[in-house]
Amino acid sequence: MSPAPFTSDLAESLAPDLLERFLRYVRVDTQSQPDRDQSPSTPGQLDLSRMLVEELRALGLEDPELDENGYVFATLPATVDNAPVIGLVAHVDTIPDLPGAGVEPIVHRDYDGAVIELPREGIRLDPAEMPALADVVGHDVVTASGDTLLGADDKAGVSEIMAAVAYLAAHPELPRPTLRIGFTPDEEIGEGATLFDIERFGAVCAYTLDGSALGELQDETFSGSEVIITIHGVDVHPGWGYGKLVNAAKVAARVVAALPADGLSPETTQDREGYVHPHKIVATGERAEIRVIARDFDDDKLAKHEELLRRTAEEVVAAAPGATVEVKVRHQYPNMRSYIEKFPAVVEAAERALRAEGIEPIRKETRGGTDGSVLSGRGLPTPNLFTGGHEYHSVREWASLHEMSAASATVVRLAEVWTTSELRVAA
Repeated sequence: MSPAPFTSDLAESLAPDLLERFLRYVRVDTQSQPDRDQSPSTPGQLDLSRMLVEELRALGLEDPELDENGYVFATLPATVDNAPVIGLVAHVDTIPDLPGAGVEPIVHRDYDGAVIELPREGIRLDPAEMPALADVVGHDVVTASGDTLLGADDKAGVSEIMAAVAYLAAHPELPRPTLRIGFTPDEEIGEGATLFDIERFGAVCAYTLDGSALGELQDETFSGSEVIITIHGVDVHPGWGYGKLVNAAKVAARVVAALPADGLSPETTQDREGYVHPHKIVATGERAEIRVIARDFDDDKLAKHEELLRRTAEEVVAAAPGATVEVKVRHQYPNMRSYIEKFPAVVEAAERALRAEGIEPIRKETRGGTDGSVLSGRGLPTPNLFTGGHEYHSVREWASLHEMSAASATVVRLAEVWTTSELRVAA
């Protein structure tokens, strides 16, 4: 079997540098942690961010900086006049729920289509269960070792931006606008864009590289909120608890059990259907906290999901005399669609860049959120592009070097597209 071709000579030329960067970045533990009291929430994110500042400086960029909140900003100057300033954004953190330390990436060269047996924990990547894996026969596939995340979400995006910037910096003969680079912390806990200095960034629009499959271009995301249900029981010595003790842990279990079993959950919804998802319970007999994420593309439906959670918790707790409940709703990010559609050039440019790389755009809403959701809501239109990473938020996470290289090449194409006269006017 011959190795699969890259999408272009440009993508193939980017691959060695891209892979080297990716393997280096995923080894840095950048897990974020919820309920942060500082930005970023963990010091490991700063380790990678400082590394990126030094690497950007080594590429010849004069202004790389790490700001007081853990954001990396840098500028690649234009090679043409009168082009708009365009932003490129990715996040450095990985999810708090699975191990991100001690990552040992493995490169499976010229993947043959068989089951990939990872060396730890008996983890298997079976193309019969992962259609995307079956589609990359002949690619170079990168995995972790089975007991950690790989970190492709979103170090694939970070690597792709860095490789594209390195290529553009080394080829000043290529037309490009001023590119502003931004690497964010704490995206995985919903805080990646909250302290992002949009005015200082100075771009008319931006792109996150935080998608998945080859060709994805997303300008619509879920709207998201987190609902925190806190139940207070009545704690008494269990030997004398008759008629007095109210176990908060049991009440919390009844709240979760009362949620719809045949719908409105991630495992029973698809396409444009929303859901509620209890993802963390911390409980004792005295106090229990249930954290639930609520998602929908429609804000009115999202509000109904939030109300369902509130009503369910209150009804269950009312049936346990002596217990009390507090329900807090924290809005996390909006659907970016209504903000981006006011600036159609940002999507048009991405479609043109993808086609210039020989890729047909896949326009589909994403059942998640990105930094671009918040940035778009704050006035910086920011759709999302693919990265070539798959099985995110899992120890089965993997990435195709061929698809990653295509993403990096798309960034290079995007820079040229934004120098065309009609897009200059549109911006």
